[in-house]
Formats: sequence, structure tokens, C-alpha cells
Amino acid sequence: MYHIKIPVFQKMKRTKQKILTLPRKVKQIIVLILDVVLCVISVWLAFYLRLGFLVVLTGDAVRVILVSLILAIPIFASSGLYRYIFRHNGLQAMLSLGRAMLVYTVIFVAIFTFWSVEGVPRTVGLIQPILLTLFVGVSRLIARLMFGGNNNYDSRNRNLPQALIYGAGNAGRQLAQAIATGGEIRVVGFLDDDKYLHGNVLNGLPVYRPSDLPNILSRTVISHVLIALPSVSRQRRYEILSELKHHKLVVKTLPALSDIATGKVTMSDVRDLEIDDLLGREPVKPDEMLINRNTHGKVVMVTGAGGSVGSELCRQIIKAKPAQLLLVEISEFALFKIHQELLGILADGCHTLTQLSESSDKQNQMGANVEELLRPKIKIVPLLASVCDNQRINSIMNTWRPHTVYHAAAYKHVPMVEHNPVEGLRNNVWGTLVCAQAAMQNGARNFVLVSTDKAVRPTNIMGATKRIAELVLQALAELSINAEANRNPTHGRRTVFSMVRFGNVLGSSGSVVPMFLEQIKCGGPITLTHVDITRYFMTIPEAAQLVIQAGAMGEGGDVFVLDMGEPVKIIDLARKLVELSGLTVRDMLNPNGDIEIKVTGLRPGEKLYEELLIGDNREATKHPRIMKAHEQYLSFAQLEKKLNSLETAMQDNDVLSIRTLIQQLVIEYQPNSAIVDWVFLENQVRSDGFRHG
Repeated sequence: MYHIKIPVFQKMKRTKQKILTLPRKVKQIIVLILDVVLCVISVWLAFYLRLGFLVVLTGDAVRVILVSLILAIPIFASSGLYRYIFRHNGLQAMLSLGRAMLVYTVIFVAIFTFWSVEGVPRTVGLIQPILLTLFVGVSRLIARLMFGGNNNYDSRNRNLPQALIYGAGNAGRQLAQAIATGGEIRVVGFLDDDKYLHGNVLNGLPVYRPSDLPNILSRTVISHVLIALPSVSRQRRYEILSELKHHKLVVKTLPALSDIATGKVTMSDVRDLEIDDLLGREPVKPDEMLINRNTHGKVVMVTGAGGSVGSELCRQIIKAKPAQLLLVEISEFALFKIHQELLGILADGCHTLTQLSESSDKQNQMGANVEELLRPKIKIVPLLASVCDNQRINSIMNTWRPHTVYHAAAYKHVPMVEHNPVEGLRNNVWGTLVCAQAAMQNGARNFVLVSTDKAVRPTNIMGATKRIAELVLQALAELSINAEANRNPTHGRRTVFSMVRFGNVLGSSGSVVPMFLEQIKCGGPITLTHVDITRYFMTIPEAAQLVIQAGAMGEGGDVFVLDMGEPVKIIDLARKLVELSGLTVRDMLNPNGDIEIKVTGLRPGEKLYEELLIGDNREATKHPRIMKAHEQYLSFAQLEKKLNSLETAMQDNDVLSIRTLIQQLVIEYQPNSAIVDWVFLENQVRSDGFRHG
């Protein structure tokens, strides 16, 4: 039989892999046995160096060995030396070794040199600790060189992309260690603002000033910078990104510590940049009293629960511990997804509380509240329903009698609604009317509409439908207030209607940032509708928290407007994303760049600029990020008449009449494109063909 000879290095590689895959306890026992052997050898050599001949390990030598073992093993174990196994022998392990050997040396020298033991030369008490320190230190270094994942010691990884970690703190060091064992990238140093760290070496890696970056790049090929500053403010993160964008580097970052579930940093925690990293705006800490006012211990209903904003509302509401949370969603998949996620959040919360209760110290601190915390009785009910289905929505509200309704269900994609105006109107206007009237009829205390900045001076059907939805709530609010004043029993308890208007949320379906990042990954081009287009941006969690807080301040008919900060020019955002991906923009000034930005022209109904107020009559509230607008509206009787006319035109798909009627309802509506309704256009083509046929 023919046998293929396996080279020696392959055998060594297999042996190494076998050792690395051993259970941690087995590896600890191996290291402990090695230390025992080193103690014996160091004592034996100490006698040899003192006496000049090899002694037999009996009598006095055995007593010294026993003392060495009795001292060394407990000291090593208590110093954590057996927690650092093989590839994890970094700087921290060496410092621990140094401390352990110092303690060992002091005690050993005191016993055999200062006090002395009959039959044992005093100099053995000095020589043996020196030898043991040398042997143990070298053994750890060899283990790191042989088994370590540190790319600095592994010649096979020299061709890997090289990276700097911005941040030499605990998170940065953990990340460097995680990368060293991963073998995907090679870390060559740290950047840090702390002047006391500059010039130092951490885990074998130098720490540089951020201002040294140009010099480092001139002599070393660096492709990545990983920002490991999970506790830094968003403003400081923005400043760092602004500095890095001038260099051709791929920039990735760690999320906030609160978003790293285990507290241990791993490579999976490193993520691409998101737009909130580029905005530099600090979120305002939510007012817990406002968050809890309409949610804690109450039955809460969210329509559009599977959407971008609706799902985040559900996450925030769950934290406030409602009695029940009703998820209303027309998409089966979206409903299933958010329901499973919320069940997972509840399960994780129970697990955490169970762990706390098992700790006697924590239990004493928490006292009798532990049992109550361990029994969260939040019932989550997933309900498939269309908000336009009056019978279904009334059935749901009549069954559970929600205290608060957050109405997030809407069609929000501007071109899509422009091409399908009747469905946009039906869902956004009549869906709001159905849910709001059902809330009134079934005694809901609060009804909050999630609105949009596109409702202000709209140029598209979607924005106009959202403004009409606001008019619906304003009219019903007046009706509800009058009914309460007249004590009309048919309306029961008054429902407080309010609406919250804000701009684009980051990461929502159709958001530009994920689309730009995907286009960059594919090599471009980045498609932009206009070079001057600007938008307001806010993170989804911040928007959801502000919606809940604004709703809690509602008195009836309130139009709340969120402070979105400064508007962002989309072309500047696209350029930043390209540069922070380590690439360059291809344009007339740089024809050899990597990614082209292609201007495609405004889509039907799209505006260059968005606004948040129709008039200039905003009013401050007690929350720094929430304002109140005072806007004109129609009485419900006037509105109902116009809606009936609009509904008749919708039934006939009379798009021309629909546009006219919308303009009568929303006088600020100025369409900026021709009619692009697919049904209308197709019928027009067929009609023209019939005439010419």
C-alpha cells in the first residue's frame, strides 16, 4: 500500500490544534503540572549552582521542593496565573506573574536565607526564586509564541489586512485579544487620546497619539481603524470620524456598552458605521414619568406593530411594563417577527432577574421586590388586522379596551403611494379614521398618531394623506372635548387625541443609509435623486421614546413636533460613507476614484427640503426635544362632508378629482409632478390606443 509522508510541520500543526481544543480544565492541569516540574528543576539546579555538583533529590532537597510547591501553587492560583492559558498569555498575565513571583520570592528568601534551614545553603534561597521566575516566564512566552493567535508573532498572518484600534481602554484591549485569536485581521497598534498612554506598549502593541496617524500611514500599510470607545459621547465619536475621513481607511466601530450583551467584546460586536455615528447629536435621556404615564400597568395597543417605528414603540413599551400589549399588523411575517422578539425580551428579563435573585447580596438589597419582579405578567397579543377593517378593529378594541393606542400603521414610501394614490388614501386616512373612532367608542384614554414632516406643505400624495390624518384627529379631538363638556353619554369617557410629527428615522425600511452602504459594497454607483436634497434624521429608539413622551403630554388635538436637529445634506452623507469605507468618490476632480455618485433626478412627489411646521407658531413644552404647533383645522362636520366626496372619487378611481379634493382639504398641497397612478396611466394608454386603432 502506498503511504503519503506527512511533513513534520503538518504533524506539529495537528498537535497544536489538538492541544488548543482540549477542555479548559485539562489545559489548566497541564500548566499546573508544568509548574510543579519547574519548581523541582529550579531547586535541583539551585543546589547544583551552589555546591558545584548534582545532588540526589532526597532529604534536605526534598524539604526545599515541598516548601517551593506549598508556596508557588497557591500563590500562582490566587494570582490568576491559571486563568491565562496558552494563547491568552498577554501583558495582564505577565503582570500577574510578576506580582506572584515577588510574593513567592519574599517568603522563600525569608525562610531559607534570612531565617535559614539546617542543611540548606542560604544562597539556595536566593538562586531558586530567580531560576523559577525565569523558567515560568519563559514557559509562558513559549506557550504564547506556539499557541497564541497574536498576529505579531505569527508569520503566516503577515499578509492579513493591518488595523489600528482607536481606544486603548478595556474594550480596546479585549477587542485586540479577540482579533488576535480570530486570524482575520492583524492589529499593529492603538490610537488613544490619553497622553499618559502614549509611547507605552499594551499586550505587545504600541500606543500612538491620534495626531501620529499620518506618519504611521506613511510608513505602514493600514487598511482599517476600529473604534473601540463604547462609552464615548456621540459628539466625540463624530469628531473622531471627521478626523479619520481624510484618510483612505475602512472605519468600523463598537456599539455602546449597553448594546454589548455579554460585557465581553468580540469580533461580532464590531459593526459598520451607521448614520447616528455621523450625526454627532446626543440623545436626551427620556423622562421616565412621561414614558410610564400612559403605558405602565395599562393595556396598550400599537397599530403597524411590525413596522420600523411601530416595532420600536413595542420595544420601548415593553420596558415600561404594561399590563397587556396588543400588536396589530396586516403583515403576517412582520407580526410573527416582532411577537417572537418581544417574547425573547421578556424571557431575557426573567433570566436576568432570576440570576439577581439567586445572589444573596442582591436579594438583600432588593428585598421583597424580588418576587414581584420575577413575575412579569405582561401579556403580548399578536393580532392580524387591517386598520381599514372597521369591524375587526372595533372587535379588538371592544374585547381588550386599550387605555392607549399608538397608531403607526401607514404607507410611507413617497413614490409608491404616488403610483397608488387610492390605496395610500384608504390606508393612511380611512385607517386613521377607523382606529380613532373605534378608540372613542371603546373608551380609550389616549390616541397618538405617528405623523411625518412630509405632512407640512406636501408635494406628494403620501404627505397629503398624513396631513388629512392629522385633520381627522384634530376634528375628533374637538368632538371629544365637546362631548365631555356636554356630558354626552354616547361618547363615554373622553379620548385625548394627539399627533407627533418628525422626519426620517435611521434604519427604517427605505432609509438611504442601508441602501448607500449596500451600493458601496457592490462597487457603486451611489444613486442620489438631487445634489441639493436635504433631510432631517433621528434614530428610531429616540423617535419612539419621544412619541411616547409627547403623547403623555397631550391635552387634546395637540400637534407635537420633534426637534430633529440640523438637516443633513444627503450628498455630504454619501461622501462621508464612501470615505469612511476606505474608498474615494469618483468625480470630475478625481476621475480615478472608487465610487461614483450618480444623480438620477427627483422621484414623483419628492421634495428637496422637508419642514416640520406649517406656520411659525411653535410653542415649547417641558421636554427640550418636543415642541407644540398650533395649526388650522376643520370641524368634523365639514371634514366628513369632504371625506365623503373624496371616497366617491376613490371608488371610481377618478384621480383628477381626487387631486382636486385633496387640495381643497389641504390647501398647502402643491403637487410637483404629473399623475403617475399606474391604473390611471394604463387606462390612458389603452384609451389612446383605442382612439388611434
